[in-house]
Amino acid sequence: MGKTLILGVGNILLSDDGVGVHVVRRLEEEMAFPPEVEVLDGGTKGMDLLHYLEGVSRLLIIDAVETGEPPGTLVRLTGEQVPAYLSIKMSPHEIGLPDMLFAAQLREIYPDEVVILGVQPATTEVGLDLSEPVAAQVDELVKRVLEELERWGIEAKSRGSTV
Repeated sequence: MGKTLILGVGNILLSDDGVGVHVVRRLEEEMAFPPEVEVLDGGTKGMDLLHYLEGVSRLLIIDAVETGEPPGTLVRLTGEQVPAYLSIKMSPHEIGLPDMLFAAQLREIYPDEVVILGVQPATTEVGLDLSEPVAAQVDELVKRVLEELERWGIEAKSRGSTV
């Protein structure tokens, strides 16, 4: 099995749109991952992220996802659900993400497994802080990332542990 990439995307200047970046930053601060796992703040880079998919067999994307559900609602998308998510353009970074994944297919570097963990935003207005319903889900998103890794047989350790 190849590498695993945990990719947080979004614009931290647009409130809840930056939730993916907030989650990966928390993961980087609190957790230690095996060498085959890369945690990446993808921000709004879009196509510029393509080279990070080289050798990646599992891709876990954390993002704000427009579901039409109440703010703070969590969602897990896989398989055929991924193109449907990517067709809904909620913010500028999502224009580059579908292009990047499509280019990965063309270059035959599309990961074997792609999972999107997301949360319904309350606002994407200009602002540095997450809304209350989305901020309340950051811990749960971190937990779900770790559960997803566990499903893949990957163990992350708390940086606070002495083991």
